Amino acid sequence: MQDLFTPFSEIIAESELPQKFTFPFYYTPHPLALRAAKEVMHILENENITSHNFGLEAGKEKGAIGKMFGVLVVKNKNGAIGYLKAFSGKINDSNYLEGFVPPIFDMLAPEGFYRKGEEELNAMNRAIEKMEEDSSFLLLKKEWESLKIQAASEIFNFKIWLKAEKKKRATIRQELETNSPEDTATLLENLVKESMYQQYELKCLQREWKEKLETLENEIKAREEKILTQKNIRKNKSAALQNRLFEQYNFLNIHQEKINVRHIFEATPLQKPPAGAGECATPKLLQYAFQNQMQPLAMAEFWWGQSPVSEIRKHKEFYPACRGKCEPILGYMLQDIPMDKNPMLELQNLEQNISIIYEDEHLVVVNKPAEMLSVPGIHIQDSVLSFLQIKYPNATGPLLVHRLDMSTSGILLAAKTKEAHQNLQAQFIKKTVKKRYVALLDGVLRENAGTISLPLRVDLDNRPHQLVCYEYGKMAVTNWEVIERIENRTKVHFYPITGRTHQLRVHASHPLGLNIAIVGDDLYGNRSDRLYLHADFLEIKHPQSKQRISFHAPAPF
Repeated sequence: MQDLFTPFSEIIAESELPQKFTFPFYYTPHPLALRAAKEVMHILENENITSHNFGLEAGKEKGAIGKMFGVLVVKNKNGAIGYLKAFSGKINDSNYLEGFVPPIFDMLAPEGFYRKGEEELNAMNRAIEKMEEDSSFLLLKKEWESLKIQAASEIFNFKIWLKAEKKKRATIRQELETNSPEDTATLLENLVKESMYQQYELKCLQREWKEKLETLENEIKAREEKILTQKNIRKNKSAALQNRLFEQYNFLNIHQEKINVRHIFEATPLQKPPAGAGECATPKLLQYAFQNQMQPLAMAEFWWGQSPVSEIRKHKEFYPACRGKCEPILGYMLQDIPMDKNPMLELQNLEQNISIIYEDEHLVVVNKPAEMLSVPGIHIQDSVLSFLQIKYPNATGPLLVHRLDMSTSGILLAAKTKEAHQNLQAQFIKKTVKKRYVALLDGVLRENAGTISLPLRVDLDNRPHQLVCYEYGKMAVTNWEVIERIENRTKVHFYPITGRTHQLRVHASHPLGLNIAIVGDDLYGNRSDRLYLHADFLEIKHPQSKQRISFHAPAPF
């Protein structure tokens, strides 16, 4: 196996080494990981090692796609300090790139079972498509639709004629009152026979059309059953191919123990691996390190190239490992390796950090600090709600009326009574509440005001990140205006019309939004001492007095 270890050009002192391995899902890159990443960026920028279209050259944007790259700082079995490099997914329809670690399993090998299975599935797809688009089949369906309309029309018109005939008979019956009893009996009998015959004609007409339509329906169903049979065969073959593929992904840990990816995901809510599990950079790096008796010291992942349409990925920016695919895998691979603490799990001193800016017998308004949960999470129980529950043990109802993201500071509204809570929540639903946020953007905005409308949904593979999605996303609208421009940054007011998760953060950072991340946005931009986003103004109608009342908490930045 080719040695892909790259030593650092100068000797690394023991004091420069990280004390613990990087927590992969929330980190600031270690200086050695930064140094390794810069060297990889230099290679990508200057050595033309691949013809992949990253979208970085003028005129090459069409069909361009950026890629996530990763570095792993390691100590090799000889004690030398250096790094390994990898990329996520494939490049130029290949899993290999000179100098980068190989895949855990090469599903793209031309003679491998996966490519052959894919070819078989593609052939089945083409055959099914041909069956669905067969001209005689489409003509049959069109004829059935046409006959169905014709039948409905003819039966409808016949029923209208029946009503007219019934009305005529009613008129005749009224005129019969002046006739002799003998004549009347005969005519009434004839009218009854006429009515019965016409109803019989309607049933004949309905039966005739039903038989015609059923004949065509049976032909169509026979064709559709053949198509469905082929689709089920394809589905089963696809599942079998995917399962066989998963069997090839066996991950190592520091003890050289091996486990299959299917077993890793059995204990997760997904129960089975998502597509692409094991293809990300960090699992590939760790696998190579363990295979070659290298000690992992630090990791970092960065994006290279054009951003995807839905996600927020900036060229040369660092990002955590994805949670959906990588968290269960890395949980196994990194077990028993001393690791940095997850900073998201650090506890807060609630009494010292939360300040009350308004209170009466009906409601309370608090100023939430950054990096504190609004409500208890899975791992952290301390939150604004916990504080309120302790402080107001006799309060009725759910207390908090709305929420702020953990990283966002500012005004949070709570109700002390169930009635007040219902009243205030109704105001939020009806959008009569006025909200304003202050944000510091990590760049200069040229425009002075505007509106952003980008639909959002959760990234199922990388929670809690949000995606811009025009198919499944929920409408999200934000008005904004510039307050001031300070050197290379811009302070703005945000006025959210809707209240989606991470709405302001995504609307700021996304290329179709302001295209400038909020300072300190560790999900969609760069980490800093905090997220520079603060809810500074809130106006409501008081649930008791019905008077408009507003609250202001100046931004701490």
